[in-house]
Amino acid sequence: MYYIVETNKTFDVAADDLEQAVKKNNFGVLHVHDLATTLRSKGIEFNEECKVFEVCNPLQASKVMALDMRLNMALPCRISVYTEDGKVKIGYIKPVEMLSALSSDPALADIASEVESSMIKILRDAQ
Repeated sequence: MYYIVETNKTFDVAADDLEQAVKKNNFGVLHVHDLATTLRSKGIEFNEECKVFEVCNPLQASKVMALDMRLNMALPCRISVYTEDGKVKIGYIKPVEMLSALSSDPALADIASEVESSMIKILRDAQ
């Protein structure tokens, strides 16, 4: 269900490169959640880094919602850059598996497959 790659880049470089790869692959970055900073600002001890990028391809998102408006709750796609045990990782939940759990519409499976191919390319470009 998860697609995760490891990179030798620093956390900050990986996050910057991910943002560029998203744009290069016809997706847009809607928002970046810096979860680690948010947790620490609330007084929670958190030793890892974690940024969650909300990304979207408007054409694909509109196709998904045209099939089933309820699926707006599964949008936008999220890609995370995070550290774990001293390693920098980039990952996301696979759209094909996630959306197939929410709908059995074959048209949706085709859209999810296209999005997943793009997401794999984004991660490889950022890696």
